[in-house]
Amino acid sequence: MKQNRKVPKPPRDLRAVIHKKPTVFAVYLILRIVVLLTLVSSIIRGEYENAFVCLLVLFLFLYAPIFVLIVFSFNESKSNAVWGGFTLNWYAELFQNRSVLGALQTTILVSVLATLIATVAGTAAAIGFSKMRRRSRNFLLTVNNIPLTNADIITGVSMMLLFVFAGQALSGLSDWLNHTQWAVDQNLWFDFGFSLGFPTLLIAHITFDIPYVILSVMPKIRQLDPNLAEAAQDLGATPMTAFRKVVLPELMPGIVNGMLIAFTMSVDDFVISYFTAGSQVSTLSMEVYSMVRRKVSPEINALSTLMFVAVLALLIIINLRQARQEAARARDRRAAGRS
Repeated sequence: MKQNRKVPKPPRDLRAVIHKKPTVFAVYLILRIVVLLTLVSSIIRGEYENAFVCLLVLFLFLYAPIFVLIVFSFNESKSNAVWGGFTLNWYAELFQNRSVLGALQTTILVSVLATLIATVAGTAAAIGFSKMRRRSRNFLLTVNNIPLTNADIITGVSMMLLFVFAGQALSGLSDWLNHTQWAVDQNLWFDFGFSLGFPTLLIAHITFDIPYVILSVMPKIRQLDPNLAEAAQDLGATPMTAFRKVVLPELMPGIVNGMLIAFTMSVDDFVISYFTAGSQVSTLSMEVYSMVRRKVSPEINALSTLMFVAVLALLIIINLRQARQEAARARDRRAAGRS
């Protein structure tokens, strides 16, 4: 199965800027490297005040482009260099763009479905890991960590090849079954083949979301008293009732954290989606890339701003939940120490 997409290239405008003004990018990269080296040397020498200043400068280098993008999303002019006044027209035009709305719908649908399925599967897998022997558990956790450390482009290409091979194999199986005498006599027609599209995109997102859920739930399982479920069953609860009313509430903070992380990763993913979505399905990140390839429009600034704000809000929620959980554990330890 041939794919019409070409290998991703930098946007035309960005390539033009790099060719015309290479010294600007060279100076920018050199300054970032100098600041990073200064930060490391300050920490080694114990000069923490200088290290703090270098850290602030480093964050400025990292987030200054995003800040500029957000500011110019409200620019009345189409220029990304000249301020023409404040306006919200680009956001209004963005929500009138059918391709963007379609990509938004696909992104939300894929992210929600992948998050729900990955949360159930990851929680069940984490509970199953906890019941295994230590050697088997460590081996499976190592396998679970491979998608987290693997490069996205390798994961995306490998999954695309897997889907293409599976689609062709099932298509060949369908042709063989359709030519059998039994299928002809029964007037049956089989078509098991498939191509890249929404189902493959959903499977890919579920695949890389599950490890995040497992890693979020496993610490809660380690903290769980293994005798709680048995005590609930001794008091008359069925195994399912003991799990639902005793074990699940204890695991719920880790499950919610894993769910939020999985949703954030699905919304933010581009590389894996690009290789597994096919030519008929597009997510928000893919739509941004295609818009940038055609022309750098202020609508891109508006869309990127909304995506950045959404992901940032989810990350803030995750960090606040973790902070509250750590504070609650600290209070419990202090209370146990006083008693």
